[in-house]
Amino acid sequence: MTLTQLEYIVALDTWRHFVLASEKCFVTQPTLSMQIQKLEEELEVKIFDRTKQPVVPTEIGVGIIAQARIVLREAALINQLIAEQKNTMTGELRMGIIPTLAPYLLPQLFKNISEKYPQVKLIIKETITEEVVHELKNNRIDCGIVVTPLNDHAIKEDVLFYEELFVYVSKKNVLHNNKKYVLPSEIDPSQLWLLEEGHCFRSQVLNLCELRKYSDLHFKYETGNIETLKRMVDKSDGITILPELAVMEFNKAQLNQVKRLKEPSPAREVSLVTHRDHLKTKLIKTLKEEILAIVPKPMHKLQNKKIVEINY
Repeated sequence: MTLTQLEYIVALDTWRHFVLASEKCFVTQPTLSMQIQKLEEELEVKIFDRTKQPVVPTEIGVGIIAQARIVLREAALINQLIAEQKNTMTGELRMGIIPTLAPYLLPQLFKNISEKYPQVKLIIKETITEEVVHELKNNRIDCGIVVTPLNDHAIKEDVLFYEELFVYVSKKNVLHNNKKYVLPSEIDPSQLWLLEEGHCFRSQVLNLCELRKYSDLHFKYETGNIETLKRMVDKSDGITILPELAVMEFNKAQLNQVKRLKEPSPAREVSLVTHRDHLKTKLIKTLKEEILAIVPKPMHKLQNKKIVEINY
């Protein structure tokens, strides 16, 4: 049994396709297949059921693959120890990030990391929180930037900043004129544009506006993109809720359509999350420092804000 063979079974479990798994491992498909078969012969068990498409692990295979992930994670610690001893900043960092944060953090983050740490390779996966957590637990990413708390004992949360939530109102909406502050109770559910199911930001907006009690809500349109929400408001008499980083990019005319909610201002908690047994401590610490350098310092503290509940 070799670490390479363990890498191959983990890759096949991840991609559930021999060709894809071999490409990710940078070997030919016959090489990957042969090594997995050798491991199965050595263990005298079938790790994968090849009669099914996509290929799936057998019952015993599930346990073997789970243990293989642990072994590979522990083996990777050796390289981490060497890198930290040399005091070098090199390597690959795989990160997941939710769509409501990605457009406002990634461009500057990429620029800063590439300029300061040219030997660090940053690999980003933009997806919803549930998938980020799943990828962390399966060692497919090293860290994630999501909205917390997650209330998951397997995940370690390191709070980065607190993002205030604002109301973005159409010029045609009755709340637009002579209103600096808006109460959640003043928001008409039929005029509210929302992100689609699966986004934690949608859950927070529903809780903020106390809309979960409405069982007969019929939203005309749902999207996975905050910029689309803004454009829909601009073209209608509607209203939406936007996070602070999105509002910070507005021009003067757009800022005239932004209203604050009564204090304590509703906010969301943004954290850098890792698996409890995470590796690459130095790289992740550097990532945190670079993110905090991008975000305005007043956002680093919760003062005069109240975290809006999330229903995961």
